[in-house]
Amino acid sequence: MIAGGLRVLFCGINPGLMSAATGHHFARPGNRFWPVLHASGFTPRRLDPAEQAELLAYGLGITNVVARATARADELTRDELLEGGRLLTATVERHEPRWLAVVGVTAYRVAFGEPRAKIGPQDRTIGTTRIWALPNPSGLNAGWSTQAMAEEFGRLRAAAEA
Repeated sequence: MIAGGLRVLFCGINPGLMSAATGHHFARPGNRFWPVLHASGFTPRRLDPAEQAELLAYGLGITNVVARATARADELTRDELLEGGRLLTATVERHEPRWLAVVGVTAYRVAFGEPRAKIGPQDRTIGTTRIWALPNPSGLNAGWSTQAMAEEFGRLRAAAEA
């Protein structure tokens, strides 16, 4: 789901099996993307995955690095992530969002050849689009609490509004 005039284009790693089955991003019940998006102030209420089209009203879009669905992101190959990074770059060049927010720093590192990238704003740009690496909201990512993720997403929101 992408359109012109975006403040932030959120980019997941790839669809999980539930997302592939439903056609909705971050559809697995344990995924924290939608609660974190709301808690960080990007949306006035918590959206359900089936309401993803409403993101456009808030200047937000959503896509993935890789289109192939898997049970776990670590099932993707390096080549798939590199090709996904190339295709994502072309998408960003075409739509020119202010920010590309890659939700999963490990995937960002591989897809963009930035092995030392950390969570937060990146030095790299795609044209005039700035890039922010965010923690993966999957329930499998126990290293980040929902509150800590909401704070990081909130930092991006503040930057996108500046």
